[in-house]
Amino acid sequence: MWIGKSVRLERIFNRDTSNTIIVPMDHGVSVGPIRGLEDLRIAVNRVAEGGANAVLGHIGLAKHGHRGYGRDVGLIMHLSASTSLAPDPNRKVLVKTVEEAIKFGADAVSVHVNVGAQNESEMLATLGHISERCDYWGMPLLAMMYPRGENVDDEHDVEHVKLAARVGAELGADIVKTNYTGEVDTFKEVIAGCPVPVVVAGGPQMDTELELLQMVRDSIDAGGRGVAIGRNIFQAKDPTSLVRKIARVVHEGYDVDEAVRR
Repeated sequence: MWIGKSVRLERIFNRDTSNTIIVPMDHGVSVGPIRGLEDLRIAVNRVAEGGANAVLGHIGLAKHGHRGYGRDVGLIMHLSASTSLAPDPNRKVLVKTVEEAIKFGADAVSVHVNVGAQNESEMLATLGHISERCDYWGMPLLAMMYPRGENVDDEHDVEHVKLAARVGAELGADIVKTNYTGEVDTFKEVIAGCPVPVVVAGGPQMDTELELLQMVRDSIDAGGRGVAIGRNIFQAKDPTSLVRKIARVVHEGYDVDEAVRR
């Protein structure tokens, strides 16, 4: 691997465990200033204090929130976007470049691809282009790979998730973020078929903290390399405390009960 990528990936993955806790905060473009993200500096500070390895967001995060109140945390700049008011919110378009991310000191960039969407071909072309620029500059690339579209009846179906994850790796991603399939055994199939680290998405708001932690534990047991969880963290009653509990699972190997009790 290029030395630049290796150095930057050390800002995202824990050196001891080779796992990561990423907190996406790119929601301001898609749905606006939702609860928990009213002030990006406060949001970043809360998760950094809990032990998050990196935050992920658009250029506004780099300009107005990444450094929070001085706490150190990795930065992944998101390069694609759409809004909830668009005729087709699943159509993600490129809004920033790898070169701009470098200027703002990003440790990695990310691109969103909805596999199965009507404009899948455009998003795949974008992923391929960004992958080339990332290799040129030594910038790690995280691909958000979700099965979404008219032919996708279940976004957590193992066959769909396996395809989405593999596509991300095949087109040059260094990290793939995708949906959890709901079972350890089926998620093992996703991991086995993807030659780059896979981190699990948080998905819709979960009912309980225990439910979230169990998903994290199960994904790690299946071979996942961590999490990329947004609103389930930053909209939690105590984001700092929740990240600490997730860190006990992801980085210290605790089971759910131990992570909560400690």
